[in-house]
Amino acid sequence: MTLDTRPRIGISSCLLGQKVRFDGGHKRDAFLVETYGQFVDWVPVCPEVELGLGTPRDSLRLLRRDDLVRMVNKKTGEDIAGAMRAWSAKRVESLAKQDLSGYVLKKDSPSCGMERVKVYGAEPGSMPAKSGRGLFAEALMARFPDLPVEEEGRLSDPRLRDNFVERVFAYQRLKAFFAGRWTVGGLVAFHTAHKLTLLAHAPEAYSTLGRLVAGAKGLDRADVQARYREGFMRGLAAMATARKHANVLLHMAGYFRKSLDDDSRQELLGAIEDYRRGLVPLIVPITLVRHHVRRVGEPYLAGQVYLDPHPKELMLRNHV
Repeated sequence: MTLDTRPRIGISSCLLGQKVRFDGGHKRDAFLVETYGQFVDWVPVCPEVELGLGTPRDSLRLLRRDDLVRMVNKKTGEDIAGAMRAWSAKRVESLAKQDLSGYVLKKDSPSCGMERVKVYGAEPGSMPAKSGRGLFAEALMARFPDLPVEEEGRLSDPRLRDNFVERVFAYQRLKAFFAGRWTVGGLVAFHTAHKLTLLAHAPEAYSTLGRLVAGAKGLDRADVQARYREGFMRGLAAMATARKHANVLLHMAGYFRKSLDDDSRQELLGAIEDYRRGLVPLIVPITLVRHHVRRVGEPYLAGQVYLDPHPKELMLRNHV
């Protein structure tokens, strides 16, 4: 995988170790800072500090009153939802100039939480419902619906981590392609290179986008670009499963039907089956496929992003 520029990713400042939490502390995430940070450029944001609330400060909570979600000072009851929403609207517009390829939010935060943020009822003592979204996160995701966004807590799940990182680099490639004076022929090549990646996530998205690309010459270019970007990122947001990965790997193995001896073919098929059964990580059959691609010189498979979707140093496909 090669990219001319490092992806720029927005992030809640506390996750980088900045002491911006309400209690004056931080929530530094080692994977994000020490591992992933080697390959991306972070754009830190702390909504509460940038709004001017200071550190340390009284904690905030979301509260539902009159069918509206408020952001209130837990100690004084002051409602700052209007100020936070106004600031967030301006901040996301400034982020539009940062050319972001992803965003990592702080879980459970009334400003940054992506999902399942506690929302309290107006009645004193009522139990909160984990049904909210942070006010800044709400503005961010509304402004950039195709942007890969995750919470740091969910990134502890190997599958979700792989999915997010894969989407970030895919979005970076997609933006780089459309940034130039792209052609329909170039779009065909881009779509072809991502065929197996899309099939591992959402086979129906590959088919739908294929029809769009096939008829692109007769369509408005801006419309094609918008529809392809939306469909491509929505497809990759669907979680890849072991079954779909195994189907993709078997499809790839078919390209070696005539070029591999019986022992090598059985070794590859055995590795795919072991992966499907959860006995070995995905990197095992992928490494075998890469080896055979290099050895026999299979050009179609060599051009598939599926084999090299993100930096190998991240070791995202080394988990069973």
